[in-house]
Amino acid sequence: MANPDFKDQEVIVNVEHLTKDYGFGRGVFDVSIQVHKGECYGYLGPNGAGKSTTIRHIMGFSKSSTGKVEIFGQPSFGNSDKILGRVGYLPGEPAIPQGLNGWGFIKMMQGMRGEANEEYLQYLLKKFAFDPSPDVKEMSLGDKRKLAVVTAFMNDPDVLILDEPTSGLDPVMQKVFIDFIVDEKKRGKTILLSSHIFSEVDATCDTISIIKDGKHVSTFNAKDVKNAPDAIFVLRFRNKENLEKYLANTKYEVIDKAMHSGLAVVKFPKTEYKEFLHGLIGYKLNSMEERSFSLQDYFMSFYKEQKEFGGLGGVVGNGTQPKEKAEEKKPKSEGRKNATAAFWVIYGIVVLALAVFGTVFHSLVIFQADAAIAAPGIIYWLFKLIDWGEARMPKKKKRKGAK
Repeated sequence: MANPDFKDQEVIVNVEHLTKDYGFGRGVFDVSIQVHKGECYGYLGPNGAGKSTTIRHIMGFSKSSTGKVEIFGQPSFGNSDKILGRVGYLPGEPAIPQGLNGWGFIKMMQGMRGEANEEYLQYLLKKFAFDPSPDVKEMSLGDKRKLAVVTAFMNDPDVLILDEPTSGLDPVMQKVFIDFIVDEKKRGKTILLSSHIFSEVDATCDTISIIKDGKHVSTFNAKDVKNAPDAIFVLRFRNKENLEKYLANTKYEVIDKAMHSGLAVVKFPKTEYKEFLHGLIGYKLNSMEERSFSLQDYFMSFYKEQKEFGGLGGVVGNGTQPKEKAEEKKPKSEGRKNATAAFWVIYGIVVLALAVFGTVFHSLVIFQADAAIAAPGIIYWLFKLIDWGEARMPKKKKRKGAK
C-alpha cells in the first residue's frame, strides 16, 4: 500500500511477492515493499521474523526463490557492487576486520567506493562522539557500531538501508541516531529502516510494515496510528465477580485482562464514549483511566499470546505456575520414577540370566559337575537381584499423622 504523501514520487526500492523458502517454515513469503523517493519506510518485527533476509535480497546478496526485487529500477541480484556504491548500507551484524584500526577500516571503505567526503566524515565523527584511532579488536561493541554507522553514511548517500541500526548503541547514542535520521529525512533522503524498537520506528518512519514469521501482516501510514479512531480504557474492578459479569455483558473488545487483580483493558470507537460509560453503570470500580493508542499496541495485536495474566504467581511461562498445575504434575513425576525402576529391574533380569547361564556352563561343562553343584550359585544370584531391585523401587512417603 503506497503512502498517499509519496505515491507520486519515484519508486527507489521495489519488492514484489518476494519468497525465499529455506524449509521448515523459515524464510520470507510473498513479501512486497515499495519505498518512494524521500520516504522513510519502517520494517517492524522481532528478531527472526525475516527483516534481515528481505534486506539482503534488496542489497543483492541473495537470490529469491520467486518474486521480483529491484533498486534504482534494476534487479538487485547480480548488481550488489553497484548498489553498495550508491547506498549507505548498515548491516545488522557488521563484519569488521580485526587487523585494522578505525582509520584503516574507514580508508579501506573509501577505497572500495572510489570516493571520499572528508567534510561529512568529520561531521559524523563529531556527531557520534567517535574516535577511530584504537584497533578494532580493542573497541567496545558500541564503538564498533559507531564505526559501522560512520562508514555507512560518510559518503553522504541519497539512499540509506539500515538493518537494526541502533543495536549495540547506548540510550544516549540511540537518541543521537534518531535525531540524525530525522535530520536526514528533512534533507530528502530515502530510508529503509528495519527495527524491533517501537520508539525508533515511531519517531522516524512515514510508512510501516509489520512482518511476522516471514509474512507481512500489515502495512499502514504511521499517521493513522497516531490518529487512531479507537479509544482504550484500563478498568480496575473491585473484585473478580464484577469483572466476570462485565466481560460476559460488554460488546466491546477486551484486549487484555487479569482476573486475579480485576483488571480489563477495553477498546471501543471514540464515537461511542457515552455508550461505553453508560455500560459501566452498576459495576463497582476502583479506578478507570484512558490510555493513548500506540504503535506498540497495534503491533502486539498481531503477536499477542492467548494467555491470562494473573500476577507473577500464576502466569504460565514466567518461571512459575499455579498451585493446582504443579500438583497435577506430581503423578507424572512418580510415574517416571516407576518407569526408571522397572527399566533397571528388567536390566537386572537380563544380567541374572547371563549369570545363571555362565554358572551352569562353568559347573556342568568345564568341571563336568551335576546340577546340585550349580544350584547354590543360581540361588545366590537370585537373592542378589531381589535386593538390588527393591533398593531402586521408589519408596512411598508416609502421610503426616500416620503411624
